[in-house]
Amino acid sequence: MVTVPLAAARAAVGERDRFGPQADGVGTGPPPGAHVPTTVSPELVDGVRRWLAESGAEPTPAKVAAALRAQGRLLGDSGVLAVVRSLRSELVGAGPLEPLLADPRVTDVLVNGPEQVWVDRGGGLERTEVRFPDAAAVRRLAQRLATSAGRRLDDARPWVDARLPDGTRLHAVLPPVAVDGPCLSLRVVRHRAFGPAELVAAGTLPPGGDSLLRAVVDARLSFLISGGTGSGKTTLLSTVLGLAGPGERLVLVEDSAELRPEHPHAVRLEARPPNQEGAGLVELPDLVRQALRMRPDRLVVGEVRGAEVAALLAALNTGHGGCGTVHANAAVDVPARLEALGMTAGLGRAALHSQLAAALALVLHLVRDRAGRRRLAEVHVLDRCGDGLVRTLPAALWHPSGFTREVGWGRLRELCERGGGTL
Repeated sequence: MVTVPLAAARAAVGERDRFGPQADGVGTGPPPGAHVPTTVSPELVDGVRRWLAESGAEPTPAKVAAALRAQGRLLGDSGVLAVVRSLRSELVGAGPLEPLLADPRVTDVLVNGPEQVWVDRGGGLERTEVRFPDAAAVRRLAQRLATSAGRRLDDARPWVDARLPDGTRLHAVLPPVAVDGPCLSLRVVRHRAFGPAELVAAGTLPPGGDSLLRAVVDARLSFLISGGTGSGKTTLLSTVLGLAGPGERLVLVEDSAELRPEHPHAVRLEARPPNQEGAGLVELPDLVRQALRMRPDRLVVGEVRGAEVAALLAALNTGHGGCGTVHANAAVDVPARLEALGMTAGLGRAALHSQLAAALALVLHLVRDRAGRRRLAEVHVLDRCGDGLVRTLPAALWHPSGFTREVGWGRLRELCERGGGTL
């Protein structure tokens, strides 16, 4: 939350002393017998807000004091500054959510109306003490954030999915679609990727798990990272991309730019929704095709969730290495998930499996347990059966002491060694 610096308050009081007690109304104190509110009520703040909007004034201490006088309300220095802080929190940053977003442990902030604000600090959702004055305050914050992202959010368009200028992912829904009041979801994007050692320390990778990732990257194997929402797919992908050699060129294609790999040569492309006139739409399949003309050593699709699967598989079958993420319940379900996505692009089952067998080598699957901990639960290799369909075989499973070797381990080691990796 943005507060008024002490120097600003002192300057306001200095102006009063210079020009007389009625210069700005700050620090003059109420007259004898006047009613002085001891707390700043939402009604008082709303009245000041309307006065400022009508006059086009900024919420400075002097203007707030003038607005209070115009309404017959008198407050001392601390009261005026409290109103200023309340108003500025609505105009700058994320208002009362700002301290939560500033916490380096927070990955998600969820607002279910004015009385329920939840956060995820990596250990599951927990309710906070943050409150909004009313549902209108949540709505104003959601609309202001949507505007800062260049999107529309109102009764005619009661939802928005956008990326804020600092990279935070925004989703908001307004009534009557949201039955119990405005809902706001913020996904925090960290500007620094985790290193492999940090993922081992956090338990996402078991001891020695970083060496498996290095072998996969050194062998230039194409792969998908699967998992559910919030399981850490983007985090792991950013870490893996950071292991690529500095001489390689990474071209990242995303619906919302979230990947932040620690790599010296990464080019980021982001899809774009249509404007209010319905023009300017840029979709992921278009970006994948453009990325192929940008001389990528590795083509990365941040999230495969539609027709772009056909463009990605086609690219990976033309000599380009690549990777991406996909939502799936388990590694064994990834071929079926890609089948469903391929149908949206008009890709038949046989054609998809034929391309899949030649395009991808393995699947890294992440899970999130009941305690909210994220971990790389299983590594599967892809295998083509006699009927032409692709299935996955478990090669390594997460264990507190290190990956356990499964039936597909020999196949994984062979792929890595063939590509120059050491497993």
